[in-house]
This record gives sequence, structure tokens and C-alpha cells, in this order.
Amino acid sequence: MSEVIKKAIQDLIETINNKPQIATSVFRASSYSEQGSFAVRSQIRGFSAVMDEPLELGGTDTGPNPVEMLLAALGGCQEIVYRAYAAVMGLEIERIEVHAKGYLDLRGLLNLAEVPAGFSRVSFTTRIVSGEPEEKIRQLAEMVEKHCPVMDTLMRAVEVSGKVEVMRPEVPAEPPHVVLSEIPAD
Repeated sequence: MSEVIKKAIQDLIETINNKPQIATSVFRASSYSEQGSFAVRSQIRGFSAVMDEPLELGGTDTGPNPVEMLLAALGGCQEIVYRAYAAVMGLEIERIEVHAKGYLDLRGLLNLAEVPAGFSRVSFTTRIVSGEPEEKIRQLAEMVEKHCPVMDTLMRAVEVSGKVEVMRPEVPAEPPHVVLSEIPAD
């Protein structure tokens, strides 16, 4: 499998070197919530993922909640980047595990105190099963920590913009929305 990964990464590098204008990508995800529960269905490419809250937070526990998905995204991205760099570096990695923890003060979510609504801290432990020399694994880890997109996104300020649109179900033929607010890009 690592030869397939190595070839895919090398082909991508070659393509971007030859056509740098295609290096910028846009990824998309859409989420939908219907009445009656916290359950959310997300559409990502051809995939569907369910998010919900645990019972003790008022959900129906049909899936992980969004902050758990964020931690899973960090772990999954790290593991993928480990596999990609290991393949290119010619390193054999038998298994990779990432165990992530996020520390959240629910008072921020519930508007009970002036504390952040999101994580105040995220930590993770990566376990790598490999017969490769420790120095090679250390070099690999440095590359991953420097180039993992999810980790990079979490560790620096990222421009976020958005808007709220109200759609009226009784008049679908009219313009579909009224904009209530926008979070402008700086």
C-alpha cells in the first residue's frame, strides 16, 4: 500500500510543480438539521456523516458531537500525513494511533460565564508502531507536525466569514432568503 501512496504523492507534487495555479483547493461540507433533535446530517462529497449530542447534553446520541469530530479530524489528518510522508521517505509504519483530548468549559457554550465557547486546550498522543530507527521517526514526526492541515488550522488564526439567511417555507418561488447577519472577512 505504501507504494501506492508514494506514487500518488509524487504524482501530485509533480503536477503542482508543473502547474502551480492548481495548488489551491476548496473543500466543502454541508450540514442539515431538522426539527426535534440535535442530530445533524453532514454531506461531504458523496459521503454522509451524522453528528449529535450525547444523552446527558440533550441529544439522542446517534453520532459523535461536532467537537468530538474536530478531535477525530485532527487525529485522522495526522495519521494520513504520517502515512504520506512515511511513504515518500521510504519508512515502514505498521500502525499509527492518535488519541486526542479537548478541554471545554460548557459555561461558554451556555452563556453562563465569559469563557471561550470552544476548546481552551487540545492535546494528543501519537503512537507509532515501527521497526524504523527512532531518529527517522523523529524526523517524520517533525514533518507531520509542520505540515498537517488540521493541526495548522487549529494552531493559527484563520479567517472565518459567514452569514445567516432566513428562508420562508411558505413562499419557495420568491427569493429564497433574508440575510439577518454576516460575519465579514477581515
